[in-house]
Amino acid sequence: MKTLDLFVVELEKQINDTIKTDSGLELYVDSKWNEFKHRVTEGPVVCAPMKFDTGVEPGDTLYFHHLVVLNEGQVLTGHDKHFLVRYDPDQTINNQAIAYKSKKSGHIYTLGGWALLTPVEQDEENEAKSDVIEVVKLSESPVRKARIAFDAPWLEELGVGTGDVVGIKKNRDYEITIDDVKYFRVRAEDILYVEEEVHNG
Repeated sequence: MKTLDLFVVELEKQINDTIKTDSGLELYVDSKWNEFKHRVTEGPVVCAPMKFDTGVEPGDTLYFHHLVVLNEGQVLTGHDKHFLVRYDPDQTINNQAIAYKSKKSGHIYTLGGWALLTPVEQDEENEAKSDVIEVVKLSESPVRKARIAFDAPWLEELGVGTGDVVGIKKNRDYEITIDDVKYFRVRAEDILYVEEEVHNG
């Protein structure tokens, strides 16, 4: 099979509806209350787009946008388990392929304008503190700062690289899990600034 500008991945299911306990027991999870969180966002590559040199080969693992499996997904006609993933290296908003892991090297690479970030400890100096009153948080604060996890040419153009702490636009902290590590997937254009290191002395 060959495609011009699409990835094709093979998926056994579209929703992660089971979990395994430490003892190996598999339990069913009713995902209807939080389908977004349980959508499958990775799968083995069947074929990569011929039009672009992505570096992705069949058998590599592709990590993709959750919209790929939304509403029964973008299924390849005649192939129930093969799903189409749009790829556009120039317009990230049209690019559903976020990153891939090479089967040969095990390295992770981001694709077409995407960045993977890891959380940083948020400053707690401005939070109310008291010896008398216990401050209770009813919800987590949205992520506004994170650390670049992997280099990419489009990030180098912005002057940022692995390890840099960057500010991101509000509500851009969508999580994606790769090898049991949680990352935030953001478009390069959602990066607002890079924090400069402060040197004392």
